[in-house]
Amino acid sequence: MAHEELLARTDFFGDAPASVIREIAAAGAELPLIRGDVLFREGDVADSLYLVVSGRVAIAISNPIDQRETVVALMDAGDLFGEMSLLDDGSRSAMARALEPSVVFCIPFDPVVKAFRSDPALLWGVCRLLARRLRVMDEALADSVFLDVTGRTAKRLLELSGGNEEFVLPITQEELAGMVGASRERVNKAIASFIRLGWIDQHERHYTILKRDALELRAR
Repeated sequence: MAHEELLARTDFFGDAPASVIREIAAAGAELPLIRGDVLFREGDVADSLYLVVSGRVAIAISNPIDQRETVVALMDAGDLFGEMSLLDDGSRSAMARALEPSVVFCIPFDPVVKAFRSDPALLWGVCRLLARRLRVMDEALADSVFLDVTGRTAKRLLELSGGNEEFVLPITQEELAGMVGASRERVNKAIASFIRLGWIDQHERHYTILKRDALELRAR
């Protein structure tokens, strides 16, 4: 899919006319990544935002004491990220790391700022993106308050399955623990309980959901 089409499908650029999107896309460049490549780290100076063309990128924050990571978001093909620093001139608030071989489209801030200043109405798309981010954060906060580790593990597995009964976990057990917000040992214990109950089957990173209804009920 062309970069212009991917950009037009995002909330961020959804209201931009085709001419503006072409101008912004012309200023960008593709960046291939291998698993583990870091696009930016917390505190880095920012000058670009990114669009995932293929693959998957984790947005994570780290504990300054023990350096453990918490994955706060997964960016799939078509997702845009790195825009926050464009809006407040601040440094990066999290780290972005490729979870698998990926391609991202790197877009400098300057042409985007120029477009917004020329037509402030385009900022409605930015508002929609930020509202969606806030909804995701609200849901994550509610999960941390109302769901235990087992419930949060069930919910993350369902999300990572993409609606499929069979799937390959796209992240490591350590990264899954970071998404759940618990230790790897507690997350592994939760998964073991699902296997024992006959809700899922697991062979290394290959998972099969056997009783989706039960897993969904536990995730509520």
